[in-house]
Amino acid sequence: MLSLYGRKIKTRDEIREIIGPRPRDKRVIMCHGTFDIIHPGHLRHLSYAKEKADLLIASVTCDDFVSKGPHRPYVPEELRAVNLAALEVVDYVLIDRNNTPIENILEIQPDLFAKGYEYISDGVRPKTQEETDALETYGGEILFTPGDVVYSSSALLQMQTPNLAHEKLAVLMDSEGITFDSLRSTVRSLASVRVHVIGDTIVDKYTTCALLGAAPKSPTFSVREGSSELFVGGAAIVAEHARALGADVRLSTVLGQDELKDFVLQRMSEQGIEVLAQVDPTRPTTLKERFIVEGQRMLQVDRVDNRVVSERHQRGLQSDIRDSTADVYIFSDFRHGIFHHSTIEPLVSSIPGDALKAGDSQVSNRWGNILDFRGFDLITPNEREARFALADQDSVVRPLASRLYREASCRWLILKLGERGMLCHRSAGEQPRDFFMIDSFVENLVDPLGAGDSVLATTSLVLARSSNFVAGAILGSMAAAIACEREGNIPVGLADVEDKLDKVAKVTEMGHPL
Repeated sequence: MLSLYGRKIKTRDEIREIIGPRPRDKRVIMCHGTFDIIHPGHLRHLSYAKEKADLLIASVTCDDFVSKGPHRPYVPEELRAVNLAALEVVDYVLIDRNNTPIENILEIQPDLFAKGYEYISDGVRPKTQEETDALETYGGEILFTPGDVVYSSSALLQMQTPNLAHEKLAVLMDSEGITFDSLRSTVRSLASVRVHVIGDTIVDKYTTCALLGAAPKSPTFSVREGSSELFVGGAAIVAEHARALGADVRLSTVLGQDELKDFVLQRMSEQGIEVLAQVDPTRPTTLKERFIVEGQRMLQVDRVDNRVVSERHQRGLQSDIRDSTADVYIFSDFRHGIFHHSTIEPLVSSIPGDALKAGDSQVSNRWGNILDFRGFDLITPNEREARFALADQDSVVRPLASRLYREASCRWLILKLGERGMLCHRSAGEQPRDFFMIDSFVENLVDPLGAGDSVLATTSLVLARSSNFVAGAILGSMAAAIACEREGNIPVGLADVEDKLDKVAKVTEMGHPL
């Protein structure tokens, strides 16, 4: 897609060189906007503008300065630029890196600058007057296009959000030089990564019940208990995900002196995971039982002791970390005793050398804060956890992520947004962007619980192997989609990810040859 129309997408200096200084033989007109969803109003506006000049430059507001809604822009800047470049009436497209078009107006000096009629229908707006003043400094003019039909990208998105997951992925991969073959090679290279997972182990029990009806003497449902199945969860499933991808894995955790401890140890042994367990007979192994009726979760009952683990067991965990040699240390925090404001710093300080550090604090119904893991390389909170950490319930998602990224002092941030996918943040440096969205690739949602664990494990391994954050985020998204399409905590392995990549590649490459 970019190869077909990318020739029209230019930098400001390239456009200046192409059109030359004023006065010119060819008349130049510029249009500026977000162009999130191209609609008939945009086409009318652009077509009218092209009629008034020889060359039409479409200027696109970059992602950083789009603030029209909580999850805008819906379409990333590269894809918005490609959409405009595909239009015959548009000669050149410019992604504007400023918060207003003033600087580019003054540098490019178009003969005309086109605005929609809505910008003058109720009087000249202040920003429009600023643009007019800039044009007048060199003799340019502002032009208002007819306004008998007005459309709105925001209104269209509110009515129906188009599924552009594959289109967005294609543009992201193309701009980063990533291919599906390179993603397959990356996931196959994870076998030699050494991983040490530290955190709270949970045993998840899924009990299927049959609904009998309402109880006769109380406003409750009556069910008949059926079959049950046990899964490991929490830090243990993070370890299983890493092991299923081929990594050499250790798990440091605290377990009770009970049958569930035996289940966890046997399960980890079968998977080839070395468990360094602190066994505390005064507390139970955490159990979360979910009762499921006709595919719906009716009730969850937890058996848990959230007291901070004893100093003896804390010292044991610290010793486990100091004595290990891993490429990445993953802290999987569910606030069931291991992680506390008094224990986190000693645990982090025990990490030897310059190993990569990744952390997740899944504390939806308990006290905990992802900012306790300041200075980590990777953190992966969800939106609710980010808002809790920053005491911010009002900011739209992108500024929220930017603020969390700064305050956490991390290298990479993945903000999980559920069915909307995830927003990924990094320091731009020489990279094309400091943040990007990856939409969800879930085909059939079965069980979203545990998807975040697969993101944490998969992305951490990729970063430990290659430091390629975009590749890690894409593969983490694929792993999350697989986890959501299964009932219970089932490890996502190499073959699963490759199969998902093949399916996504088939759709993406079919419609968008890069």
